Amino acid sequence: MDKLKKVLSGQDTEDRGGLSEVVEATSLSSGTRIKGFIACFAAGILCSLLGTLLLWVPRKGLYLFAVFYTFGNIASLGSTVFLMGPMTQLKRMFEPTRLIATIMLCFALTLCSAFWWHNKGLALIFCILQSLALTWYSLSYIPFARDAVKKCFTVCLA
Repeated sequence: MDKLKKVLSGQDTEDRGGLSEVVEATSLSSGTRIKGFIACFAAGILCSLLGTLLLWVPRKGLYLFAVFYTFGNIASLGSTVFLMGPMTQLKRMFEPTRLIATIMLCFALTLCSAFWWHNKGLALIFCILQSLALTWYSLSYIPFARDAVKKCFTVCLA
């Protein structure tokens, strides 16, 4: 409301692009953001689990698995958009610390291995890579979490 008063009174002389105006007009409250995050993340997990169960359906199981598992991971990844907004999410996805995990999400390769190459083993490998990349990407938002995981693996493998 204050913003509207400033604009109508002529006090807002700042020239901004249309995108910033759209972002301000569509901002969500923190409670709505958390609810959206939880709903989207839960839908992602549900799709991934459903895809895993559908893997054993005769003849069409691989296709259903690849589609549901990929959509589940996309929904889980998309859930973070509710927490920080779409533009911030896109900017952060391509930061140097998250770029490798962003590239490794393997969504397209999973679907290609199921639909065009008809290779179940390759589809499973890409699904595992999807999960690992999503986990690594998620850990990048928790301070020092990736360092802790690296240290844990170093100790376990040494």
